[in-house]
Amino acid sequence: MKKALLIIASIFVVNQVSAQITPAVETSTNKQELTKSIIHVLDSIKKVNEAQEKTKEKKEQWYDKIGIRGYVQVRYNGLFSSNDKVSCDQCDKSWGTTSTAEDAKSNNGLFLRRARIVFSGQIHPNVYFYIQPDFASSPSSGVNNFAQIRDAYFDLSFDVKKEYRIRIGQSKIPFGFENLQSSQNRLVLDRNDALNSAVVNERDLGAFFYWAPSKIRERFAMLIKDGYKGSGDYGVFGFGVYNGQTANKSEANRDLHVVTRISYPFEIGSQIIEPGIQAYTGKWAFTNELSTGVTTPNKQYTTDQRIAASFVLYPKPFGVQTEYNIGKGPRYNKTTNTVEVSNLEGGYITLNYKWDLPKNQYIYPFAKFQYYDGGKKFEKDARSYVVRDYELGVEWQPIKAFELVAEWVIADRTFEDSALPNNRQRGNLLRLQAQFNF
Repeated sequence: MKKALLIIASIFVVNQVSAQITPAVETSTNKQELTKSIIHVLDSIKKVNEAQEKTKEKKEQWYDKIGIRGYVQVRYNGLFSSNDKVSCDQCDKSWGTTSTAEDAKSNNGLFLRRARIVFSGQIHPNVYFYIQPDFASSPSSGVNNFAQIRDAYFDLSFDVKKEYRIRIGQSKIPFGFENLQSSQNRLVLDRNDALNSAVVNERDLGAFFYWAPSKIRERFAMLIKDGYKGSGDYGVFGFGVYNGQTANKSEANRDLHVVTRISYPFEIGSQIIEPGIQAYTGKWAFTNELSTGVTTPNKQYTTDQRIAASFVLYPKPFGVQTEYNIGKGPRYNKTTNTVEVSNLEGGYITLNYKWDLPKNQYIYPFAKFQYYDGGKKFEKDARSYVVRDYELGVEWQPIKAFELVAEWVIADRTFEDSALPNNRQRGNLLRLQAQFNF
């Protein structure tokens, strides 16, 4: 098309030049000027064509393929709280307090829960990279908004369709559907205690093999793109090893954790269901998690293993998401003031509905119940938990760049360690979140 336009333009120029030289003045000088003008026009066309060819020959660089996106979540947990000592340190550090009511006044203010930017791209036909820092990390000291790496990994694929790949770096551990589900897509404000207690922040440093047919990889992508709250693409089959000390922490023993997962999204009529099963095993090493006076039989090699089942009926328009896990892991025993390996169990069920409104608006009502009876190895003294929570909420997405969630929580949480050996807290509260996507 561009060449055709250039030719038309050149003809026009030649005609203009010719029109200026009438037959009445066909002198030798005029003929020479006409010839020079035509040669000049043809030379200009040649230079333009050469420039176009050089542009085509220039290869696309890896940095031309980098994409940037992200999201920010702002929360407020201070509405209608009946007991400010109900809290979940792993879930949201701005929710409640375990000390006095005076502390709760500052804890329940506005809180930047997440502020993440994702850099990703297919930098080679067989190499994909993904780096995600979070600028709203909050250590236990109460000082907020530290920058910290959440993901930093590379996918090395072995075939043209990228059905076989190895992921190397810090990434999510393939254990649990809700653990893999991005906080940007998840309906409920926090992940369930039962499966999320396996891996804090859901991530660790390791190497994982993933396989999925290209058709199913496209389905995984569609379940997120079209608003069905998918988990993302972690393969139909996954297997790998990781440090086992959770994200951004050095390995503390020579025992790598081993994990495997199988999950397949089936189409049944107009519905999609995704059953799955996953398991991991390894040895947990305590570093600075034990209080003075608290002992454990094997500080460096404590048994840490679980198996979980998942089932998801995607909201078309009604949906169900449920998981349950059992296993063994460290847990505080207030009777002996020790941390012992004990049985653990728990899960959740979430009911949801996808309501499509005009102008690409969406409303997702949801209800969730969760239960967990076990320890949390990464908290102080492998804190002992018994959790029975109910959550009722709704997400409203008026535009793609903005979401608003309101969630009513009815909590019954027992969380005990050497400092709080008798600590059962019950209460209700309204939690709000504004999320901005870009």
